[in-house]
Amino acid sequence: MAHEAEFRVYYEDTDMAGVVYYANYLKFIERARSDALRAAGVDQRAMREAGLVFVVVRLEADYISPARYDDVIRVATEATDVRAASATLSQVVTRAGAPLFRSLVRFACMTVEGRPVRLPAETRRALTAI
Repeated sequence: MAHEAEFRVYYEDTDMAGVVYYANYLKFIERARSDALRAAGVDQRAMREAGLVFVVVRLEADYISPARYDDVIRVATEATDVRAASATLSQVVTRAGAPLFRSLVRFACMTVEGRPVRLPAETRRALTAI
């Protein structure tokens, strides 16, 4: 079952045309991804203290329809592929159920020094629940 997060679009999120600036969708999905991980029991702060971090290694994005100032948008996050050292999440931004933006985000587990490592077993299990 997908995790859902809700956000309101503020003036600062928009561009001169009055629609959400394209790069701000990445901020919305990053916040939703962090919320989904937290809800699944993944403590990224504890991981960091243990010397492990997540890094985005691939992103696919489709802009479907614009969000505008004061819209309430929802971001659904769902794991689509969990591997030994990485995972892919599907994220869809909607307004009133209508899709606005879709993405696939692959992130890898690395040491703080930048060396790829396997996901801890409990983290891999938590990711499969998203």
